[in-house]
Amino acid sequence: MKRFRLAAVLAAALLALLPTTAQAAEYPDPLPLTGQQIIHDPTVIRLKSGEYAAYSTGGIIGARLSKDLRHWDDAGNAFAEPPSWWYEYNDTGDPWAPDISYRAGRYWLYYAVSSWGTNHSAIGVATSDSGRPGTWTDHGKVLTSGTTDTWNAIDPAITRADGKLWMAFGSYWTGIRMVELNPATGKAVPGTTVHHLATRPDAPYAVEGPYIVKHGRFHYLFASYDACCAGVNSTYKIRVGRSASITGPYVDSTGTPLLQGGGDILLEGHGRYIGTGGQSVFSDRGKDWLAYHYYDAQDEGTPKLALNRLSWSKEGWPKVF
Repeated sequence: MKRFRLAAVLAAALLALLPTTAQAAEYPDPLPLTGQQIIHDPTVIRLKSGEYAAYSTGGIIGARLSKDLRHWDDAGNAFAEPPSWWYEYNDTGDPWAPDISYRAGRYWLYYAVSSWGTNHSAIGVATSDSGRPGTWTDHGKVLTSGTTDTWNAIDPAITRADGKLWMAFGSYWTGIRMVELNPATGKAVPGTTVHHLATRPDAPYAVEGPYIVKHGRFHYLFASYDACCAGVNSTYKIRVGRSASITGPYVDSTGTPLLQGGGDILLEGHGRYIGTGGQSVFSDRGKDWLAYHYYDAQDEGTPKLALNRLSWSKEGWPKVF
């Protein structure tokens, strides 16, 4: 599950174990960035003000602001203090893996509260007129899961399709799920079907952090596979599949269903960029971008923000460049 935890590993000792230059060349490096780059599970949007905002795991939903996507400044946190109900799900009031979107004249910030090794979890939502840190009003629980459920209510990602509002979510516990939301409240429709989108063949079903975008006639499901949160020992990688229907079935380019362990690798660790994942996708003036974190092998495994442009093949599959 997504957590902000650094491994105490000496980067220099591990550099010898990194892929060769030829292997690393299979994937492009991210856009060069400056300023406050430390981040985990980033979600990025261009605000009406023209600034870019990135929210993340860490702090009370950590915030970064940029004028050009390249230099990022620390902007504090989304909230001054945790809403009291968060403590039902952990002892720290520590939220994870936010997702920011804009609709109906407001910014919507979804996030999760939970703790290591449990699916006693909840997804919450807040709104803001400006999208800037310190301006958010919390509206409580969107969806919860408990120890008797076979899914985990963390890692939310919002998308719209067929005139409806949807939320993909999930981490381990049989993988990625989806529910319909009430567009007025932003919360799960009572009695909504919990659709199953992706999983792995064997426990612990290490797939999490979904993000769904529409391109052409398909919906594309991006997800993080394997292990995060162990510094340069992290094995996170990003896989993708697609479906003509928002609720699936999703398949990879070979036709293997994501419910049967399929998924094309979009990006994995290379060079200094270890454990690439915690991804989201955003569009800015006609360009599609992939935002994610990596663990910097040249900086003791510190998690940092990465941005790559997305292109699309003639067959309709995404590729980073």
